[in-house]
Amino acid sequence: MKRILIIGATSAIATACARTWASQNCALFLVARNPEKLAQHAADLSARGAASVSTHAMDATDLGAHNNMIECARATLSTLDIVLIAHGTLSDQSACEKSSATAIAEFNTNAVSVIALLTALAPIFEQQRNGTLAVISSVAGDRGRPSNYYYGAAKGAVSICCQGLRARLYKVGATVLTIKPGFVDTPMTRHLNLPALLLATPEGVARSILRAIDKRKSVLYTPYWWAYIMLIIKLIPEPIFKRLNL
Repeated sequence: MKRILIIGATSAIATACARTWASQNCALFLVARNPEKLAQHAADLSARGAASVSTHAMDATDLGAHNNMIECARATLSTLDIVLIAHGTLSDQSACEKSSATAIAEFNTNAVSVIALLTALAPIFEQQRNGTLAVISSVAGDRGRPSNYYYGAAKGAVSICCQGLRARLYKVGATVLTIKPGFVDTPMTRHLNLPALLLATPEGVARSILRAIDKRKSVLYTPYWWAYIMLIIKLIPEPIFKRLNL
């Protein structure tokens, strides 16, 4: 039986992952801001076959609350086989450009809180000498584009942190998976009015995440073709790139 901590548990991708894990009779510890949503989510997962479901209400940007949450999760689950960090917001680029306070708040949500959680969780995985830390970053972190460079900067910071932590934990037998989704059909992206062909489903992304965890992969682009798109974008010379409206 896998014991799994999910932070940002009510997000669309995390929900899809949790439903599969529940059907596999896993024990789940769910963390999110909204206690009512957490309770509804827990009831759904219990009905789907989870061995146990516990909840903990916490705002991930409250860095002082992290250690208590992790202690509660360990006391409940005993071992952390998998931790999925899935919280975040899709930053409003225009709002960030107009307000440094907004830009910093978005960076705190999407980067600082994630890095703080990784810092607190890393010694646990070193002690266990096994397990997987799976972190949702984004393809946006691969290169700063004028349309979303505040969000991209935050996700880029997360990806670089995961890269270094992966090398650190590899030496003791633990895995760090950096998850880089493209556009996913979630409440965060619906206002963008994107073509259906560009949108992956949370369920499809969840399936790829679970496969990547089972295979102990290091980096997952999902859907897979985003790896090729981002490779092309990263290879565009800067004199040309800065003239593009991406």
